[in-house]
Amino acid sequence: MCETPVARPFVVSTPRARTARPMSGNKVVLPSLDWEIRLWRQGYRRVAGLDEAGRGAWAGPVVAAAVILPPDDGQLARQLDGVCDSKLLSAARRRELLEVISRHALALGVGAVAPAAIDAMGIVAATRQAMALALRVLCPAPECLLIDYLRLPDVPLPQECMPRGDALVLSIAAASIVAKVSRDRMMAGLERVFPGYGFARHKGYGTEEHQAALACLGPSAAHRLSFAPLRRPGPAGEEPGLFAGHPTEGQGTLSLGDMSLGGSLPPRGA
Repeated sequence: MCETPVARPFVVSTPRARTARPMSGNKVVLPSLDWEIRLWRQGYRRVAGLDEAGRGAWAGPVVAAAVILPPDDGQLARQLDGVCDSKLLSAARRRELLEVISRHALALGVGAVAPAAIDAMGIVAATRQAMALALRVLCPAPECLLIDYLRLPDVPLPQECMPRGDALVLSIAAASIVAKVSRDRMMAGLERVFPGYGFARHKGYGTEEHQAALACLGPSAAHRLSFAPLRRPGPAGEEPGLFAGHPTEGQGTLSLGDMSLGGSLPPRGA
């Protein structure tokens, strides 16, 4: 059984960011364990980093991941060398690092919210719900949270949110990779359910390929019809989106069961 978190004073001061110069010559911020170490020293042993993937996509779920790193592993930074903001990594490198994260993390969890729910509640609320779902499956349970950008007002845990947390905080960077790889697998599953849209390639984002498919096929049940390019005219006279006049391919709603991961996440210690 997972332990119940114990309330403690929560104080986080901003660590100094580290930078490195990659081969491109541009400086990038490297995530570190500075935030986690400060919290471990305050007595919080289970610190969860959270991030999302797919918030700006036109189709597919929004996915969040939570990662707890072990506080007593002196080799952790070396073992997680290469873990950084998922947007800076190739798809192949993200998959490699997912296996590393799964092997060394104390716990990780993934939550997803389907397109129809995003349309019903809005993307910010849906992102928060995905994060709450990711936290729900963490065992052991977290004692405090480090979150990229968003705060979770309905989660009764100490939390610190920060812009670009995936570039600063190692556990958030790890969560960004877990969320991105998980969502990419879901989008590959959607490609099989709705062939012709190219979901496995563009992952639901508004690329030229995706726009051409929408112009030909119209939106599917995997699309977020509340997003501006797809939005239908509302009672307040909002302008319809570019693809709103097309019939919806595969009318109905899409369950998360339709968005198979296409392969489970590797278990810790595998």
